[in-house]
Amino acid sequence: MFLSVFEMFKVGIGPSSSHTMGPMVAAARFLELLRAAPFAAQGLRAHLYGSLAFTGVGHATDRAVILGLAGLRPESYDHEAAEAALAANRESGRLAPPGLPEMAFDPRADLRFDFGPPLPGHANGLVLEALDAQGDVILAETYYSVGGGFVLTAEELARGADRDEGAPVPYPFTSAAEMLEMARASGRSVAAMKRANELTRRDAATLDQGTRRIWQVMRDCIDRGLAHDGTLPGGLRVPRRARGIHDALLAERGRNLTAPHVINDWISTYAMAVNEENAAGGQVVTAPTNGAAGVVPAVIRYWLDHVPGATERKVEEFLLTAAAIGGLVKYNASISGAEAGCQAEVGSAAAMAAAGLCAVMGGTPEQIENAAEIALEHHLGMTCDPVKGLVQVPCIERNGLGAIKAVSAASLALRGDGRHFVPLDACIETMRQTGADMSEKYKETALGGLAVNVPNC
Repeated sequence: MFLSVFEMFKVGIGPSSSHTMGPMVAAARFLELLRAAPFAAQGLRAHLYGSLAFTGVGHATDRAVILGLAGLRPESYDHEAAEAALAANRESGRLAPPGLPEMAFDPRADLRFDFGPPLPGHANGLVLEALDAQGDVILAETYYSVGGGFVLTAEELARGADRDEGAPVPYPFTSAAEMLEMARASGRSVAAMKRANELTRRDAATLDQGTRRIWQVMRDCIDRGLAHDGTLPGGLRVPRRARGIHDALLAERGRNLTAPHVINDWISTYAMAVNEENAAGGQVVTAPTNGAAGVVPAVIRYWLDHVPGATERKVEEFLLTAAAIGGLVKYNASISGAEAGCQAEVGSAAAMAAAGLCAVMGGTPEQIENAAEIALEHHLGMTCDPVKGLVQVPCIERNGLGAIKAVSAASLALRGDGRHFVPLDACIETMRQTGADMSEKYKETALGGLAVNVPNC
């Protein structure tokens, strides 16, 4: 099984990898179909189903679809170009993507939210259509945004493309048990095995440059979040808090009477800074999703700024280890809140961050597996119930607490020898089963939990 570090960590935009990035990617793929088609479409139409319909407006899915059909992509997103495209569409009711003729698209009529049953393949489904001059459908494709910015067509999902192992790699572990056995047999760390797998797809210079960019974007996102205040968009009037907390922490530095638990405030503030940027539609890195984007960078920042001996030279080791764990979770369960609740998002992120921190602090493969299991185990059953469908409440604080759990899990694992009662594989399978049993009300639909018990104003 191979999922690249650059699939687990994608540069994109907020507020959601599944509801914003995924639909934008799907729209870009549909444009590729149109460019290869033997006819010229006169119009476009989009249908959103399941969670994409119920929380699409709060997650900017409508905006993402329009921008994707206008030719924009998450990895190269430009805010000014996006605003210009949206303004042009509002004025003309048309879209002009590169390499295609201008086509009619009036969001009021052509962007349809279907609040009935979800499509059969996944909770996040959308159908994109090309129309002729009479409004008849001449080309259509069904896409599923399966979490973390991953997008599959209905045909790809049906033939198991989400579990495609691809070309052979030196260490093809599909479970934590296999990962540990390969580590013992080879004498290599989890990161070293993951790096060897990555080098079957790209050269060392490209890998190193790519992981440096991932951390650069993460670090810049934290810094932007710590520098901005104000109120987040969406109508809940949620104030940004990361800057104020960070300023207070800086003012308290050096005081002899500061309580030891204040370190938790530093960790939380780094995570909240990222997720406030995400909620504002800024540039973030899926880790493994946008809704959980703050956990991994917060733990890396905590390690670099607060742990003696930490060095940026080992950030790649952190990311490779975290990606290995994230790949196991995605392959054997889910990283999608719409599929398995927030245990699949913040829970997965905490497991990844705990494993990465354990690795760079000298943990053995057994201790790394233990750290990931501890972090995931104590997120089991966590629901996804965003108030007003926005990735703000409880998502922003939840990333802070997920990062704290990740640090605690790594610390506990490092105090042991790697032997523990619940294997990571059993924990991942439990998460999968729990997600399957969970009511749809608690899977990113905003139909249950805090989403209905807190006034949406």
